[in-house]
Amino acid sequence: MAGWYWTRWPSREGLEREAESRPRRILAVLGRTVLVATVTWGTLAGGRFSGWAAVAATAGLVAAFGLCAAFLRTTREQRPLPAYLLTGAVLGAAWLADAGRATMLSDVLWYGLAVMALVRLPAAPGLVTAAAALGSYAAVTTSGRLSIAATVGGITLLGWLLRMDVEARGTSRRLLAQERAARAAEAESAALAERARIAREIHDVLAHSLSAQLVHLEAARLMLDAGTDREQVRERVVAARRMAQDGLAETRQALSALRGELTPVGEFLVELAGRERAGLTVTGSPRPIAAEAALAVRRTAQEAVTNVRKHAPGARCAVELRYLEGTVELEVRNTRPARQELSEELTASGSGYGLLGMRERAELLGGTLLAGPEDGGWRVLLRVPA
Repeated sequence: MAGWYWTRWPSREGLEREAESRPRRILAVLGRTVLVATVTWGTLAGGRFSGWAAVAATAGLVAAFGLCAAFLRTTREQRPLPAYLLTGAVLGAAWLADAGRATMLSDVLWYGLAVMALVRLPAAPGLVTAAAALGSYAAVTTSGRLSIAATVGGITLLGWLLRMDVEARGTSRRLLAQERAARAAEAESAALAERARIAREIHDVLAHSLSAQLVHLEAARLMLDAGTDREQVRERVVAARRMAQDGLAETRQALSALRGELTPVGEFLVELAGRERAGLTVTGSPRPIAAEAALAVRRTAQEAVTNVRKHAPGARCAVELRYLEGTVELEVRNTRPARQELSEELTASGSGYGLLGMRERAELLGGTLLAGPEDGGWRVLLRVPA
């Protein structure tokens, strides 16, 4: 792991221009402009070069600046071979500048190469390059030892601190990218969950509505086969038509619920009990219930009452809604059926997934659903947090 650290390139994300703020980029451009202008003025001013020597000095400045720009670009792109070749070229250019009496240019090239090598190259090559550049400066300068030591130490510290800053910016950008990816995944997951919720609601509405219609239509068929009075058959057909209308209304209610618009559970149960001639009892203090829990209560009540009509014709049905501390309970009971007029085809109608669907809905909300025979009848008990 340690060896990998010394040969690993710095964070590429931290070197990208997008990683820098706008003020930082402006300051960087201004700083480089001032540096280029200062080096140019310090090299060419004062009449140190004249004639062809001035032309050569100018060409040398242009070549040095070009090498530095190429070094910065290749190290940002992290291309090893061009970067190392340009490192040697910049180092050689500094020696040529010193030999040509362009002291300011050579010193700036050595300083800049040391700092940029520490910032942009892998740690081991960067330290070697910085040592070569600062060692070259120390070998030709006429400053005292204390000044040389302070300069070398300050340049090295500056380069390493800038490297840490680049690593920090790169880490920040990677974390930001990961956070964005996580948010995108969460949004996609939420969208899929919402689609599943919509599918579940529409399935429950259609399953309940079509199952209820089938009950009445099958009863009408049996009555026709048995020669029952025409008016009684007509009642069954009218009931099936009403169920179709109710199914459309429930579909609209499901869509309204998905938009956060839903009639209170108590009102819905009053309508359901009145339509199905079932007893209704409400205990506890009524309070608003979350849309998911309210839908679970509504669908469970519909499914349970439909099952009573389908499997226990003539049985008395009782619905009780209890508001408890932190939970809501719905209990639907029916007595032993008073008659067994319906055929096996009728009792087998429907999807067969009513209880399973109710139980899955309750479990998704962290609740429970119990269903089973009781005293010759049937009992369904739903408990959901609310």
